[in-house]
Amino acid sequence: MERTDFISECVTKAAEKLGYPIMKQEQLDVAIAFAEGRDVFAILQLGLSLEESRTMASKSSVARNEYFSHACCGVCAKPHTDPRILPCLHSFCQHCINRLIDDSGSQQMAKCPTCERNINIPMGGTNTLPQNLHLGFEVEIARYISKIVSNKEICDECMDENRGSAVIFCCTCYEFLCNPCYDHHKRHRKLSKHDMVELNQDGAKQLQAIMKPRDQYCSQPNHEDNKLNFHCETCNILVCRDCTAIVHKNHDVTELFTVAKKRQLEIKEAVQDAEEVLTKLTAAIDGNNMIIEQVKISVSNAHAIINQAFELLQRTLEERKTQLLSELEDIAMFKTIALSQQKEQFEKVVNEIGRYTEAASHILKTHTDYEVVALQGLIPNELQTILKSFRTMSLVPNQHCDISVSLQTEELVRKHSDFGHISGDSSSSSPNTLIFTSADMLGTNFASVQVESTPSNFSHVDRSMVHNGAVTMDSSSGTLIPQAADPHEPLIAMQDILYSPNIHDLDLEMRSRSDYCTWAKPQQVIKCNGGPFCIAIHENGDIYVACEDDFIYVFDQTNDLKDVIGNSGMCNGQFNGVHGIYIKDDILYVADYGNNRIQELTSGGDFLHKFGKEGSGPGELCGPTAVTVDADNRLIVSDSRNNRIQIFDLSGSCLLIIDGNGIGIHSFQDPESLALDPQGNIHVAANSSNVISVFTTNGKYIRTYGDLLLKGPIGIAIDGEGYCIVSENDSNCLSIFDPQGHKIHTVVNLESPHGIVLNTKDASVYVANYEANTVLKYIS
Repeated sequence: MERTDFISECVTKAAEKLGYPIMKQEQLDVAIAFAEGRDVFAILQLGLSLEESRTMASKSSVARNEYFSHACCGVCAKPHTDPRILPCLHSFCQHCINRLIDDSGSQQMAKCPTCERNINIPMGGTNTLPQNLHLGFEVEIARYISKIVSNKEICDECMDENRGSAVIFCCTCYEFLCNPCYDHHKRHRKLSKHDMVELNQDGAKQLQAIMKPRDQYCSQPNHEDNKLNFHCETCNILVCRDCTAIVHKNHDVTELFTVAKKRQLEIKEAVQDAEEVLTKLTAAIDGNNMIIEQVKISVSNAHAIINQAFELLQRTLEERKTQLLSELEDIAMFKTIALSQQKEQFEKVVNEIGRYTEAASHILKTHTDYEVVALQGLIPNELQTILKSFRTMSLVPNQHCDISVSLQTEELVRKHSDFGHISGDSSSSSPNTLIFTSADMLGTNFASVQVESTPSNFSHVDRSMVHNGAVTMDSSSGTLIPQAADPHEPLIAMQDILYSPNIHDLDLEMRSRSDYCTWAKPQQVIKCNGGPFCIAIHENGDIYVACEDDFIYVFDQTNDLKDVIGNSGMCNGQFNGVHGIYIKDDILYVADYGNNRIQELTSGGDFLHKFGKEGSGPGELCGPTAVTVDADNRLIVSDSRNNRIQIFDLSGSCLLIIDGNGIGIHSFQDPESLALDPQGNIHVAANSSNVISVFTTNGKYIRTYGDLLLKGPIGIAIDGEGYCIVSENDSNCLSIFDPQGHKIHTVVNLESPHGIVLNTKDASVYVANYEANTVLKYIS
């Protein structure tokens, strides 16, 4: 079907559907206008819905753009206009990228329609994005091919109004020529050497092989005939020879050829570095696969051990057997998922590197000097970003294959109804493991035991003598840590260990801890006028509660309302969504979320100082949600919508940024709250990432915990022993983690819990129970 007939049929069907009378001649006029490439589509005038119009336009686009299929924009489905290349290597029309930015609601962010990656747009807008000159050249070739095949062009050289029909196309002049002009070309000494193609299918095929990109010429007045053969390093643009002596005088100017060779060398070096990383990542992936298989073997062996032990206890311990097998499967699943997730991270980096190296190879083979320089070092920059992320990754498998099974069958059949332990940790025998047989020791709830002196009468014994409970001694500090997840539950160790026949042989100093595992219901409830976001405790015991109405309410130690601070607004001492507060040295620090700033007030509410403004640069904030002060009097702020943590001095100057954006386990999204552990490390509760990320005070990544266990962490507090309490907004609960990051307890039946704070004076914990308009107090 001819293109004009197809469009005429589309118009006819649309008119029939809408009951719109349209004459045959009108149909033909619209079809012809459309076929000639004008932006006219009468179907839209007929009142079709947007969806129908797009469908019809898509079909028509196929008909008229058969030669543009490889050069059409993924947004507008038309041949690219001034194509710009994004950091993800996908190209779109500049005006289409501007439309994506408008759709995102942000002037500095756009979402790539191809890979759905969020792209940060430079401050200068889309004009600063690299031009894809190579793609623009392909669009130009496609246009000429379409015209050559149609064979309906008129001569571009003829000066009179009665220009003749073109019979040939000059690939050097980019002109269609009639017979007389073609003869003139052939007779001219220089023009006769130009490449010509006939206006047919064979000519179109020849054009693709012959046609080369045009030279780029200067746009400055009176310089239009000058080629852009130089690159101004100062202004980062191409210039002509005359510009180097006038506009860019005294600038750092280099010949185009030299700059292109330098950029090509940068691409090659970046690819070489990336290939070395690929080799290491491939080996790491193979290692993960091997560990996953070994985990399966360990699981199989553990099954055999468990089944053999429970054959003796079939009647009394069948239920316990099922429980242990379930724990084993959970460990196997956790290990497999953890290893698979780590492998997926490796593979993601591999794919990213592969995509950029493939693009680099294509650029090095097909791009001209102009096109290489126009990319502005995009490939090396993006590869360096990926490699920087890689250097933060550990290539060591995050799980080992060992799964230990600790059972004491004969002894427990007689004395215990709940025995056995499944562990995913390697359980090699350690000379620092001590077994205590004193019943008095087992009845004690302790966080650690300090060994003042170690007797010499420890002896190596057979595992059959082991019973009751165990602790592990840190040889460097002499601290004994309970091995049981539940401190009330004794452990049975299976391996050979050191044994003390008498607990009193050790001189021990016992230190008690808060027993979070006994928490079920709060001991006190404070009612608020609105949903509380966050809480702070003054050293005098006063309780500061920031609520959704932009007031900070102050309660005394008897929970009576004592004072009200602030109100809604943008002035000093006013707030627009208080998401975090902290008190130190009688100063109240406020994370003013909606006003994108940190305010400092006296504990009585008098304004002292503020810093921060909306933005993503150093010192700028976008939705601060938490603030705290470390031992060096540095202000640590969670900059939530910028996905980062900023550290300021007391004057408000930015000292350090911990960036959560990027690839790898060190990244986080939507940091809602933060807390400092006894070592001063920063624990970040990332609401969207569902993890707690830990960094040193210098911003170095340490570890992540809570993954696969948390849903919407929004508040966090850490006690003096390193135990961490996390509020989960999506699960309506509190999760308790030990200092190693293992979850040991869950407190349920809360209503959208938010901020958490510990009162060190009475070991109590306050929780903002947002949906219930209350603050809950748990007392250990």
